[in-house]
Amino acid sequence: MKKFLIGLLSGILLCILVVVIGFFALLRFSERRPSVASQSTLFLKLDGEVPEKPPLEIPVPFLESHTPATTADLWQMFEKAAADSRIKALVLAPRNLQAGWGKLQEIREGLLKFGKTGKPVIACLQLPGAKEYYLATAAKRIYLSREDILDLKGIRVEATFFKNTLDKLGVTLEVEHAGRYKDAGDAFTRTSMTPETREVLNSVLDGVYGGLVQTIAEGRSKSPEEIRTVIDEGPFLAGQALSKGLVDALAYEDEVLDELKNHLGESEIRRISHRDYIKATSSNGGGRVVALLVADGMILRGEGSEGIRSESFIRLLRKVGAEESVRAVILRVDSPGGDGIASDEILREVKLLSKKKPLVVSMSDVAASGGYYIAMSGDPVVAYPNTLTGSIGVIFGKPVLQGLYGKLGVDKEILKRGRFADIDSDYRPLTSEGRLKLREGLESMYRSFLARVAEGRHRNVEEIEPLAEGRVWLGSQARENGLIDETGGLDKAIQLVKKRAGIPRGETIRLVSYPQRRTIIEKLLSSPESALTRYAIPDWIEKLHPRLLLDAGYWMISPYTISLR
Repeated sequence: MKKFLIGLLSGILLCILVVVIGFFALLRFSERRPSVASQSTLFLKLDGEVPEKPPLEIPVPFLESHTPATTADLWQMFEKAAADSRIKALVLAPRNLQAGWGKLQEIREGLLKFGKTGKPVIACLQLPGAKEYYLATAAKRIYLSREDILDLKGIRVEATFFKNTLDKLGVTLEVEHAGRYKDAGDAFTRTSMTPETREVLNSVLDGVYGGLVQTIAEGRSKSPEEIRTVIDEGPFLAGQALSKGLVDALAYEDEVLDELKNHLGESEIRRISHRDYIKATSSNGGGRVVALLVADGMILRGEGSEGIRSESFIRLLRKVGAEESVRAVILRVDSPGGDGIASDEILREVKLLSKKKPLVVSMSDVAASGGYYIAMSGDPVVAYPNTLTGSIGVIFGKPVLQGLYGKLGVDKEILKRGRFADIDSDYRPLTSEGRLKLREGLESMYRSFLARVAEGRHRNVEEIEPLAEGRVWLGSQARENGLIDETGGLDKAIQLVKKRAGIPRGETIRLVSYPQRRTIIEKLLSSPESALTRYAIPDWIEKLHPRLLLDAGYWMISPYTISLR
């Protein structure tokens, strides 16, 4: 009876939610598409994340206004706005950016492309950090509020370890890995970095920080040495940022717009938000279709819309392959990897798609381990200089909860038939024989990983092996080592895929994202439980790779989640 009442109540609540959202959807459907007035100024207010996969469309005014634009949305916006005679200027207002350094490079290139048309790009900063300031350096002028702070002081990496916490709980994690840099389990088995982890993270820090310094130096017409000296004095009060030449003026937004108005010779600023401009210029018009096939998130087996679920993604690959209108494909990867078997199944299907359509791989913020594996179709691979990629290695992890069970007063007895029947039991640690058995599987999968990479990169395994061992590389380093073909973003990927598809370089193409945007109603009707609970899971839990604690198995997963701040 209790389950019946809960189910009934859930059904009623779901119906009410669908009706409310449907009401707003009808209202929005009746609204006119936003229009672009002549002499308009495009306002690019970036706040929070920049996703690769189109987020759910929620036709509720307050929520819809906070739906982030995808990387592809922004790329197309810059392309159109640069050529649009109605757009006379662009105002950049970034805040609290959670995008990685790869996506930031894509956006900054778009700003530079727009600025090359002669149209002014100005940046209005509020509470800016390194990421926001990085984008602002593409602007002709940078403004900061009069009493604000420029939080530019360098970048750092923080590694968190939970071994002592697990010890107190009576939990241990059994970890075996192929590759001395493959340290995804270290967060749970150690209390500090290994020398290998320290080596890689310092290399990543040097690369990203060097790029940041160089970019600021070019944007502010200073030498890299000057910028390094200045950054060591940060963060900066508004007056200090001005005196150091990091910003051009201190002004509130209305004062900035007054200056822009005078520069444009207009009596008023005709504002259009980037969201409205994207809507106003979106169409199913001409141009050959290039599919942007987004592989975003952790790779797992089975069905689902969150992350990269093998069965769902394979079905999507087949759908794109069967679409007669699709002339070519860009596989856009933003993934730290995940399940090894799922990764292999996806790679096979990517190869089959590549035989049907010209294909190029474009890497976003991260394409590591399984995320790198699924890119090894043998087609050209493009990554940003700051993309985290490589991490060619395999890891096995299983939790041992015997100590925790003891603290809780739980006892287990295990009866078995078969020497290794309890090899993945959460009650017993691995025996020496069991560990050797697992190492056998681990090494076999690692050798297969090396072979797939060698085949995909058209090289010998002996050439790939020194670059593997689970090591993470920046895109610029991966290019030097031959793990990718080119550094660049969507522009470069489109240029390459056009060439492979025989599309003239100057011909306009229509970039269509797969999976396509879904409405919240479609999501609720197809999977109400996941739609209602998805945002109840804190991000930090996902970033711990908790499946290493919960599931025994072989994983092709990035050694760590790197957030450079």
